[in-house]
Amino acid sequence: MDINETIKSQLEENPVILYMKGTPQAPQCGFSSRTVQALMACGERFAFVNILDNQELREALKIYSSWPTYPQLYISGELVGGCDIIMEMSESGELTKAVKDAVKQAEA
Repeated sequence: MDINETIKSQLEENPVILYMKGTPQAPQCGFSSRTVQALMACGERFAFVNILDNQELREALKIYSSWPTYPQLYISGELVGGCDIIMEMSESGELTKAVKDAVKQAEA
């Protein structure tokens, strides 16, 4: 499976997935840490990929998403954005609704 197929598969299999530096338990940058906190506040499980573990994935995802930085949050296979967008959505309540809707839809 080539790297783009791997990305597509990850997006299809996980209603909420965060590509981040580090892990939710040990984020490796402040932006990833803030994003994880916002996602955890939604009260739903989410998948994550530590992009520091896979240089090929790290570079390919930038091209795939046309988004040059990390973290990158995908909900229902669609790129939501990075830390600033996620924080804005968290503050407005949009993030919790989007995450809960995606999880509910995946379970249906």
